[in-house]
Amino acid sequence: MSMTDPIADFLTQIRNAVLAKHETVDIPASRVKVGLAGILKAEGFIEDFSVLDHPVQNVISITLKWIGPKSAITVLKRESRPGQRRYVKHAEVPKVRNGHGIGILSTSRGLMTDRAARSKGVGGELMCSV
Repeated sequence: MSMTDPIADFLTQIRNAVLAKHETVDIPASRVKVGLAGILKAEGFIEDFSVLDHPVQNVISITLKWIGPKSAITVLKRESRPGQRRYVKHAEVPKVRNGHGIGILSTSRGLMTDRAARSKGVGGELMCSV
C-alpha cells in the first residue's frame, strides 16, 4: 500500500506515542524523516534517535524526551500538505509560538529551522511546526 503523505504519518506516530506515554517509537526511515529527527534532537524535543538496519526498509528508533510527567513535545502540526503546499519567502517565515517553538522548512540548502532560515535569508516550504 502506498502512502500519500509520509511526513504526516511520521508526525502522527510521534504524536500518538506521546499521548500513549511511550518511551520510544519506531518509524519507517527515509532521508527526510532522518533530517526531521535530527532537527528535533538538536532543538531538544527528543532525547535521541538511531537508524536501525532492516532487510525491507530501515527503521528510525526515536527516544522521546520527558520532563517529569510531561513530554517536551506539546504540539506537532503539519503545515504543508501534498494537496496544498505552503511556501514562504525569507521575510515571511513565521515565528512559532512567539519563538518558543520551531518551524521546519525545506529549503534549497536543506532542512532547517525557522530561525536558521531567517538568519541565512532563505525561504522554502514550511513543512511542520513543533
